[in-house]
Amino acid sequence: MQRVAQDWLILSLTGNVAWVGLTVSLQLAPMLVFGLWGGVVADRFDKRRLLMITQSLIALSALVLGTLTLLGAIEPWHVLAAAAFTGLAIVIDNPARQAFVPEVAGHQHLRNAISINSTVFQIGALVGPALAAVGIALVGEGWSFIVNAMAGVTAVVLLVMMRASELSAAPAIARTRGQLREGLRYVGEKPAILWSTVLVGFVAITGINLATVLAAYADDVFDIGSAGYGLLNSCLAAGAVAGALASTRRRSLRLRTLVYTSGVLGVLLMVAGVIAWLPLFCVVLVAVGATSLLYLTGGNTLVQTSVTATMRGRVMALYILVLFGAQAGSGTLIGWLAHEFGAHLAMIVSGAGPLLGAVVVGTVLARKGRLTTRLILRDRPGRGVLYVVPRDSVPAASASLTPGLLSRGLRDRSRSTHPAERRRRRQSRVVPGRTHTRQHTDRSWTRTGRRPR
Repeated sequence: MQRVAQDWLILSLTGNVAWVGLTVSLQLAPMLVFGLWGGVVADRFDKRRLLMITQSLIALSALVLGTLTLLGAIEPWHVLAAAAFTGLAIVIDNPARQAFVPEVAGHQHLRNAISINSTVFQIGALVGPALAAVGIALVGEGWSFIVNAMAGVTAVVLLVMMRASELSAAPAIARTRGQLREGLRYVGEKPAILWSTVLVGFVAITGINLATVLAAYADDVFDIGSAGYGLLNSCLAAGAVAGALASTRRRSLRLRTLVYTSGVLGVLLMVAGVIAWLPLFCVVLVAVGATSLLYLTGGNTLVQTSVTATMRGRVMALYILVLFGAQAGSGTLIGWLAHEFGAHLAMIVSGAGPLLGAVVVGTVLARKGRLTTRLILRDRPGRGVLYVVPRDSVPAASASLTPGLLSRGLRDRSRSTHPAERRRRRQSRVVPGRTHTRQHTDRSWTRTGRRPR
C-alpha cells in the first residue's frame, strides 16, 4: 500500500513520471548494496526479534509520511527519504520473514506453508496497490499511509504474542568469516536454485515493475485519474486471486514450467503495450496478474524447498536481491521511457525482459539437460513426494522417494534425448524369445537378437 501511495504522491507533487521511477529505485537500491548481508544477519540472529524491529521501522516510516501529508507539509524530498529508509529496513525484513516460515510451520507442514506464504505474499503485493489506489481516491494519500502504519503495528503485536517455545527455530550459525561466499557457493552447486534465480532476474528487470507504467496509463493514455489507477491495479489484483486459486491446485512444478510461464508473461505485457482500448486493456491486465503470481509463487516454492535450514536466510537474500534489486535499475528507465516516448513503448519494453529470459534460460537448460528438474507438490496414491530432482541431486533426495521411483527416475533421466541416440537404442533393444524386425533392411533377426552374417 505504501509503495503505491508514495508513487502517486510524488507524481502529484512533481507531475513527472520520472520522479516515480526515482522513488522506486531509491526504495529498492539498498538491496543492491546490502541485500546479501541481510541474509547473513537473518541466519545469525533470532528471526522473530528481527521481524519485530524491521516491522516497527517500516510502520514508523509510514506514520511520518502520513502525518506530513495530512498536515500539508509534505515535500518531494520527504517521500524520497522515506522510500530509502523503508528500503533499508526491507533488506533484513525480507530474508528474515522468508526464513521464519519454516520455524512457524515446522518440518511436517513446510511444503504447504511455503506455498501458502508465497501466495499470500504475492497477493499482498498485487492487492495492496489496488487497496491503496482506492484509498487514495476516497480519502487521499495521507490516510493510506496511516492505514499501512497500523498494519505494521498489528504485525509487531502478533509477533510478540507468539509462543517462542513452540517454534521450530533453526540453529543460529556462529559468526565466522566467509559465510557470504559460502552461501553463494551453495547456490552455484544447486541447479534448481541457481537457474530459478537467474530466470527471476530477467523477469524482475522489466516485467514486475508495473506501478510506474500503470500510473502513466492512468494519467496520460486513458486520462482516468487516481480512481482509474485503482481500477488498473484492481485488475492486476483480480488476476492474482485467480492465479492463487490455480497455484493451490498445482500438483507438480517443473523448472521448465517457470521458463514457459516467464515467456507467457512477456508476451502478455507486449500485447498490453499495443492496446489502446480500456476494457480490453483491463482484461489483459487480469491475465498478467494471474501469470505473474503463478510465476513468482512457483519460483519461491522451488527455491525454498531446495535449501537447507542453515542456508535459508542467505539463499533467500540472494533470491530477493535479484527479484527486487533488479527493479531498482529498471524503475528509472521505465519511468523515463514512459515520460519521453509514452506508456505504450514502456509497457512493450516491460515484456521484453521475461520473454528474453525464457528464451535464454530455456536454451541453456535444454542444452544442459536441466529442464527435467521437477518438484512434486502433492502426495498421491501410489506416488512418492519428490522435492527437487536434478540429475546431480537425486541421491540426496532418495530418502523421501517411494521405493522404485528413484531408480526409475535415474534410469529415465540418464538416457540421452538426442533422436539419433534414441534410434540407436531402439535398434539394439532385444527381447528374448521374440523376433525383432525394427527399422532394418535385413529383418531376419533370430531369437538371440543377432543378425545373420
